[in-house]
Amino acid sequence: MVSLPEVADPVRERLLKAALDSFLSDEYHKVTTRLIAEKADANISMIRYYFGSKEGLYEEMIRDMMNPLLNVLDGPLLTSANGFKDYFLLYYETMSKRPEFPKLILKILALNQGPGRRFIQQLLERGRTRGAKKLEDLKSAGQASAALEPDIVRLAFVSLAMMPMLLKDIFEEQMGEAMDRAFLEKLAGFNGHLFATGLMPAQPLSGDLP
Repeated sequence: MVSLPEVADPVRERLLKAALDSFLSDEYHKVTTRLIAEKADANISMIRYYFGSKEGLYEEMIRDMMNPLLNVLDGPLLTSANGFKDYFLLYYETMSKRPEFPKLILKILALNQGPGRRFIQQLLERGRTRGAKKLEDLKSAGQASAALEPDIVRLAFVSLAMMPMLLKDIFEEQMGEAMDRAFLEKLAGFNGHLFATGLMPAQPLSGDLP
């Protein structure tokens, strides 16, 4: 039997989009399920059907945004300098479309505003576990120093990815130019090379004994 590809449910997709628009533009406690349903042109009962509750919809909205970035850790992308460049660019472009999203995550984790803190920590732990496995693969392939600690590498990686998006408005004001695709490509290329170079085993200096 030939398995058919899954078809996205249009009502569910509209609810997720409406939830993203609503939660990023206002505080969690001010957003109602009725408002989300109206924006999505859907019956309010469909929120309970698909997500169980307002909090369930909130968590699924976050998962929907973060999963494409986390799923990359299962694939072959992060095996070279070009792969790191491509990942940083994917992150920058994803977050550029919704610049409020990384700020929302920071608010939840640092300020504990709104629900979802434990849920986001679970997603981040998933990324931590997969990232550690990816680092071990790179070590085995001779593309990373055996002495590198996974959590040090992870913090450096997250910093290079998140910080430009968290402070995007400030950076643009200081530079007097927009962080458009051309700029983000250059940034991703530099950060990808920087990160990949930092992973590499130290090369002996000329004159050192082997």
